[in-house]
Amino acid sequence: MHPPLDRPHPDCEEQISDLKICHAESWKKYLGRCNNIKVRLDNCLKAEKKRLLDEMNVNLVEQKLKEQDVIKEAFGKSETFEEYLARDRDYQAELSKKRGREQKL
Repeated sequence: MHPPLDRPHPDCEEQISDLKICHAESWKKYLGRCNNIKVRLDNCLKAEKKRLLDEMNVNLVEQKLKEQDVIKEAFGKSETFEEYLARDRDYQAELSKKRGREQKL
C-alpha cells in the first residue's frame, strides 16, 4: 500500500500519472494490468523516502550530542543517563545475564 498520492511526490510524478491513467480504465485495474506500474511507483516512493530520510539525518550525531548537553545542563548533571548506566555495576551485571540467556537460545 502506498501513501496518499494527493500530496506532492516530486520524484514520482510520472509513475503517479501512469497509475492514475491506468486506473481510469476501470477494467484494467481489476484484471491486474496496472500491477507493473504500481510496482514501479512503490519502488520510486521507497527511493524518495530514503532520500528524504538521508537529508533529514545528515547531522544526526551532532544533534544528539547537543541534546545530551542540554539535558545534562537542565538537570544539573555532569553525565548523561547512558553514561550513568555504563558505569552502574548492577545494571551491567543484569545486562550480561540477559545476554548470556539470549546466547543459549
